[in-house]
Amino acid sequence: MTLMTTLLSWGGIGYLLGSIPFGLVLCYLAGYGDIRKIGSGNIGATNVLRTGNKTLTLLTIILDASKAGIAAYLAFRLVKPEPVIFLGMSTTANIAASLIAGSLGVIGHNFPVWLKFKGGKGVASAFGFIVATCPAVGLLALVTWVVMAFASRISSLSALTAAALVPVYAYFYTQPMYAAFYTAIALLVIVRHHANIGRLLRGEESKIKFKKD
Repeated sequence: MTLMTTLLSWGGIGYLLGSIPFGLVLCYLAGYGDIRKIGSGNIGATNVLRTGNKTLTLLTIILDASKAGIAAYLAFRLVKPEPVIFLGMSTTANIAASLIAGSLGVIGHNFPVWLKFKGGKGVASAFGFIVATCPAVGLLALVTWVVMAFASRISSLSALTAAALVPVYAYFYTQPMYAAFYTAIALLVIVRHHANIGRLLRGEESKIKFKKD
């Protein structure tokens, strides 16, 4: 199997895993109906929180984060670590496949084929991908999100801050190839928050509210 075939195969696996809309499925199973008709209309955990069900929100976060992370982990473990040249850099086939699978997992969450390519914003799935391929960068991103969430009580601002700092963390804690993929994913997360950025600038962004189940 050629490197291109391997990467395409794992990219497809990553995309299909990432496309599973756990937030939507869980809300249906819990009796809340179509989550896309609630709040922002998003299928991610932040919108699931608007149901007031914190357990369901936590489960959504875990499952959404797992999608891209599992894809990246499986690719790393199952592909032979043969030396290759990828994107002009020396690496191994399993690392290249892992980065492709994880990245496509995030893209699948953002643009799921099952929902006419209208998905979430990729925060949890991006975290899962990064923590599976470089735990240090993933942990720093998580700490950034938590600190900002407690300080501002604004989910989107927390996600944007973490995404903006991911390339900086990657520069110090990982290799250039990883940093390139993380930067691309961070930019995707930021772009997907364009509406939130507008509301933040206008001072209209809503704050996190924890309701009782």
